[in-house]
Amino acid sequence: MAVDSPSGVIIVAAVFLHAATTIVFGSDSVLKLERLIPPSHELSLAELRAFDSARHGRLLQSPVGGVVDFPVYGASDPFLVGLYYTKVKLGTPPREFNVQIDTGSDVLWVACSSCNGCPKTSELQIELSFFDPGSSSSASMVSCSDKRCSSNFESESGCSPNNLCSYAFKYGDGSGTSGYYISDFVSFDTVITSTLAINSSAPFVFGCSNLQTGDLQRPRRAVDGIFGLGQGSLSVISQLATQGLAPRVFSHCLKGDSNGGGVMVLGQIKRPDTVYTPLVPSQLHYNVNLQSIAVNNQILPIDPSVFTIATGDGTIIDTGTTLAYLPDEAYNPFVQAISSAVSQYGRPITYESYQCFDITSGDVDVFPEVSLSFAGGASMVLTPRDYLQMFSSSGSSIWCIGFQRSPQQHRITILGDLVLKDKVVVYDLVRQRIGWAVYDCSLEVNVSATGGGRSKDVINTGQWRDSKSSESDYYYYLFLLQVAFLLHILLSRNFLHFL
Repeated sequence: MAVDSPSGVIIVAAVFLHAATTIVFGSDSVLKLERLIPPSHELSLAELRAFDSARHGRLLQSPVGGVVDFPVYGASDPFLVGLYYTKVKLGTPPREFNVQIDTGSDVLWVACSSCNGCPKTSELQIELSFFDPGSSSSASMVSCSDKRCSSNFESESGCSPNNLCSYAFKYGDGSGTSGYYISDFVSFDTVITSTLAINSSAPFVFGCSNLQTGDLQRPRRAVDGIFGLGQGSLSVISQLATQGLAPRVFSHCLKGDSNGGGVMVLGQIKRPDTVYTPLVPSQLHYNVNLQSIAVNNQILPIDPSVFTIATGDGTIIDTGTTLAYLPDEAYNPFVQAISSAVSQYGRPITYESYQCFDITSGDVDVFPEVSLSFAGGASMVLTPRDYLQMFSSSGSSIWCIGFQRSPQQHRITILGDLVLKDKVVVYDLVRQRIGWAVYDCSLEVNVSATGGGRSKDVINTGQWRDSKSSESDYYYYLFLLQVAFLLHILLSRNFLHFL
């Protein structure tokens, strides 16, 4: 790039070169070209090719998929946080929202600027945001006449008096929300290689809530909305996979300590010890076939039918649920077996709705191991810390069973964050199965972008998060390379000799 200066001297833009080069302008003007990009920030040829491939795909309107990375915050302890959430960017320009990770619902929704009953502050030490459709240049309302309102939204949609496609959701805790659907853009990081991620965006339909009720109104665990990861056509995974931007598999690893956090990716976390159980076909939720529960290797006397959809709502895996729930026929023998195992070590007490134990030594290891057995031969082994919650009272350590009774009106088993934490959990929608493996979620993981049976190169999260480059960096480097190349031609042909 060059411009004419008042003195007629050509000024050449600075570029980076492997060796410093001096250009002489006439007899008394010298321009020294120094390396501006340090070696630690170089992009390899493979990374440049990957960037070009992504760009060419966009230019040709061909979607480029990869591992989509979402950060994880929060913790499972109900006495502290009791939920996990991520950050999502919506609109143009992109605005960031904190949304609860929820595999038990299908829609991503955030609070609208016109929301009634939405909390204004959060005790999670996060600043709450509200989506304003008028502030996004790409936002549009989904009308009742839009074919998506009747075909894609199914029974979750309705029609408001002002012809907007609307929704109303009720959750298991009695809370609820309602609003209307927005068509806009969602922005996210697509990981191409272990050291390279590009900023991506895609058309996306999400909910804009103008009413919240129940626990959603309270500041204690308030976030901006819900990140629905269910199997429905409006879920995050379904919308991005349909556009070819993500595989039809996602994974998470939720840290169970008080600091919380973890990993969540649209892609498959690879662990050699992962065991799988098939999903129950044709269900709205992630239903699995739980067959038995054992305490201290003794199978409890529970009729297996209580865990199935034949007699109720079955067994559901749900990150939107903090604890775990069992129907009465399973809850009573489960608590009784644990109480018997620790009776000599302390006394049982009741704390709020929890069955707790005041253990004299305070040692959690006196509690028995629990094993859940599923169809397909998969087992989920729970150590005491996987099903207990601890709180201190008058200097004593009180351990409480995190499993609760299911609501009287529902015969349902829900496996929530209590048992999902400290495990890699894989939701493989291509093969219709869910897998898990015990893992320290503070460690890096290997991820594969798989879809339709194909597998791309495995990507390491520790590498990409330590050294990933943004797309803007890429275009900056590319510009410098182009200028360097042009300068090389000029020098080689002695175009500057006349100066």
